[in-house]
Amino acid sequence: MPILDAHTLEFFSRSPEQTRRVGMRLGEHLEAGDFICLQGELGAGKTTLAQGLAQGWGTMDSVSSPTFILVNVYQRVDGGRLFHLDAYRLESVKEAEELDIDMMILDGPVLLEWPERFKTLIPSERMWINLDHIDEEQRKMRFEARGDRYDQLLSDLRRAAFGGN
Repeated sequence: MPILDAHTLEFFSRSPEQTRRVGMRLGEHLEAGDFICLQGELGAGKTTLAQGLAQGWGTMDSVSSPTFILVNVYQRVDGGRLFHLDAYRLESVKEAEELDIDMMILDGPVLLEWPERFKTLIPSERMWINLDHIDEEQRKMRFEARGDRYDQLLSDLRRAAFGGN
């Protein structure tokens, strides 16, 4: 678990289950207003990580990639909502703006797959997670925090998943 600096963490996941568990540890700390970017090629593990994030956040809903419907909304028993977006099929900034991400952020945490497609719509303060495919089972995950809230999330993840500070 290399700590590159106070705002960055790299982790090598050895299996989809481990990727999901790391997501669960981070998901336990998500709140309305949190914006999590999931970047990686097809098959890199974005949806697997999103499954863990949503499960840790507290939804019992089945989590799948929103590639064709663009937005999945997951709910908790207490009525909380988590938004899972996929920018892969969006054609323009105008199309992305029509999703009304700003309203979603007010209502719950937002997970965005393929965030690099519309960087201008992403809040400057956020957690950016890059997933790289190493081999069939292994993934390199790089967590980058931007802003005090996300530094705290990264610290919470370090403590929950690895016992560090």
